[in-house]
Amino acid sequence: MKSIRILLVLFTALVISNCKKSPETAESNSTAITFKEDSTSFTAEQKTLIQETILASEKEIRGLLPTLPDSIEVAVEIVDWNLDVVGGVTGRTDTNSPPFVAIQISEKYPGGVKAAVQTALKHTIFHEFHHLSRGWAIQDNKYGPGISTAAVNEGLAVVFSEVYTNQTMEADSPPEPEIAHQWMLEILDLPVTANYQHWMFEHPDGRMSIGYRTGNYLIRKAMDKSGKDILELSKETPSNILMLAGY
Repeated sequence: MKSIRILLVLFTALVISNCKKSPETAESNSTAITFKEDSTSFTAEQKTLIQETILASEKEIRGLLPTLPDSIEVAVEIVDWNLDVVGGVTGRTDTNSPPFVAIQISEKYPGGVKAAVQTALKHTIFHEFHHLSRGWAIQDNKYGPGISTAAVNEGLAVVFSEVYTNQTMEADSPPEPEIAHQWMLEILDLPVTANYQHWMFEHPDGRMSIGYRTGNYLIRKAMDKSGKDILELSKETPSNILMLAGY
């Protein structure tokens, strides 16, 4: 099965363009939520649930991450992708001005759109908003290239979301510690030009989401060894986090 994150990379540019054209928008003082209406439209009940979930999540996150941008655009659409390994919801962050988050919700998730929203929308918003607070995105970030840097930043977002939503997703779960350690050593040996899709999404040897899963392991290890919580660790540079984890 193709990695859902590869699909996300391939379709994000189109999604962002189309979502920003939609006239149907809900707003808080700092977050504007836009619904992309295409062949599949959201019901009024689904829109209300999505709006309430995003705005309540934003309020909670702002109390945790003071560096979250003042103004955020969130575009939401229904897709027919198989997103079961992430609870039926996925997303992507763009740190350009204004900061932007694209959210895709699968109509094929068991129970449909409503079930996916209830299962994973909060988890996804916490993950993507952490990226915004830290200034991390695939194509626009302040940390430079390299899979180790990506693993650190994605790991931070994964653990932040897990800690504060009490939700975990199959796609982000680390392997056994011994295996995760070996994966971390592999990542550290990579050149900065290593193939991003192979190491973060789908590797030619069949492994999936290596960077995300290893990043989860890495951040948990750094927390254990340093005594820092996820908020404290989120203020550190990737090199400091690697050092705190013992690498």
